[in-house]
Amino acid sequence: MLLGKKRKIGRQIEEMSIGEKLTLTEKIEDKDLLLFLGLTNDSNPLYIQHDYASQTSYKKPIVPTIMLTGFVTSAVSKYMPGPGSHIKSHSLSFPKPLYHYATVDYVFEIKSIDRPKSEVEISVRGTDESGDTVISGTVIACPPSKLQKFEGSALDNF
Repeated sequence: MLLGKKRKIGRQIEEMSIGEKLTLTEKIEDKDLLLFLGLTNDSNPLYIQHDYASQTSYKKPIVPTIMLTGFVTSAVSKYMPGPGSHIKSHSLSFPKPLYHYATVDYVFEIKSIDRPKSEVEISVRGTDESGDTVISGTVIACPPSKLQKFEGSALDNF
């Protein structure tokens, strides 16, 4: 339950350094695809209909690229820099389609830090089981700000 407890804030810009890396692995399961497509109300037959997809150049259903982007934004929010951070921009490409039941290995690396702007540039690369790149690019994120000491309980759930 997100509202039931205080969440630890991620790392502030002073705690980060160029060259830091994070690796994550995500397995694409039917339940995740169906939940995502239901949530976004996306009924593209290329994503879910085997008979349609078999007649395309892809030959079978593919994973929506925005779902791969979601794993990227989630990693920024959860780990690098972590809770309290905000993505200002991203530039991502998807050179190869990803198919259902695939596993994606993501590597995130801090490429630059702009302390005056309170921004970090994070490179992103995701590869499939064959080692082929399925997502690559950069994310510009603002790490969480140093919080003022707050007396009281009005913000306990946030």
